Amino acid sequence: MNLSMRGTTFLPEPTSVEFDDDMMWVSLDDGRTIGAPLAWFPRLLRGTPEERGDMFLSPSGLHWDALDEDISVETLIGGLGVSTVAPRHAA
Repeated sequence: MNLSMRGTTFLPEPTSVEFDDDMMWVSLDDGRTIGAPLAWFPRLLRGTPEERGDMFLSPSGLHWDALDEDISVETLIGGLGVSTVAPRHAA
């Protein structure tokens, strides 16, 4: 959610990033944790755990120099990725 004040947009800042086999979990300074499928970000999906761990946080997002990947907080909050994967539901 963006908060605007006289033309300035404020977004929460990332505080940490964790990965499991299929997901990236980003904690924000407003208390939320955003999960995003790695399938949305092919460079991260193909990256090794060491490459994924070699990243830095900025107020606007997440950056992996070795993987040439930059993901904004706005992208994560908006649920935007390279592709969309619909969850499977049991019948």
